[in-house]
Amino acid sequence: MHLNDIYIVLARPSEWGNTGAVCRAMKNMGLSRLRIAAPAYMDTSKGISMEASVEKLLARAIHAAHIWNEAEHFATLQEALTDCTISIGTSRRRGRRRKSVTVTPRELAAFLQSMDGKAALVFGNERTGLNGEELDLCNIASHIPVHPEFPSINLSHAVQIYAYELHQCMAEGPAPVPGTWIPMNAGEIQALVNKTCNFLESIGFYKYPGRAKQESFLQDLIARAGLNIKEGRYLSSIIAKGASMHG
Repeated sequence: MHLNDIYIVLARPSEWGNTGAVCRAMKNMGLSRLRIAAPAYMDTSKGISMEASVEKLLARAIHAAHIWNEAEHFATLQEALTDCTISIGTSRRRGRRRKSVTVTPRELAAFLQSMDGKAALVFGNERTGLNGEELDLCNIASHIPVHPEFPSINLSHAVQIYAYELHQCMAEGPAPVPGTWIPMNAGEIQALVNKTCNFLESIGFYKYPGRAKQESFLQDLIARAGLNIKEGRYLSSIIAKGASMHG
C-alpha cells in the first residue's frame, strides 16, 4: 500500500479551522485524499456566512488548499467507506460495545504497508469522537498512547501523528511486487457476509439473536485477511455446499 491509497476520513467534523489544519497536516506527510462524512460545520445557522467559514478553513490550510478543494463529500460515513478495502476507526475509548483490540499508529502503519487496496483512516467529531455505530463500520480500532491525565488530542494533531507514522513507513519503502491480487472492498465484503449469513440462517443456525454481531465479526475478519474476489467466492461456495449437505 502507498500513501496515495490512504484516505483520511472526517466523520461529523464541526470546526472549519480544524479541517483546514487537517489539510496542512496531510500535506506535510504526503497524504492528499480527504473525505468528509456528514459535515456538521456546513450548518451556518449561527450567522457565520459560508464564505467566511471557508476563508477560515483556507487560512489554516496554508498551501494545502488543493486538498480541501479536491475533498470528497458523503452524506454518511458508511457511504464514505464503501469502496475501501479496510477502515480504521481512531478512538481512545474502550467498552463492551466497542472494538476489543486496538493498535497504535506505528503498528497500524506497518500493518497497512503489507496490504494492497484502499484504506480509510477515520476520525470522529472534535468534541465526541466516533460513536459506537461509527466505530462498528470500521474493521480495526486504533489509539494514540497518551498520558492518562490528559488523553484528549486536537483533531489536526491526531491526524499529524498518524500521517507521520504512515509517511515514515511508506514514503521511502520499496515498491510492492506487481501482481493481480486486489483485496475485496467494503461493499464486496458486505455482500459476501450477507450471503454467508443467509446460508447459515437457511439451516437454522440463528435460533437465537446474534446474527448482527456475527456479521460484524465476519466483516472485520475478512477485511483483515485481505481476501480477494476469487477467494471470497471460494469461501462462499464452501459454505453453500455445507448448507446443501445439511439440507
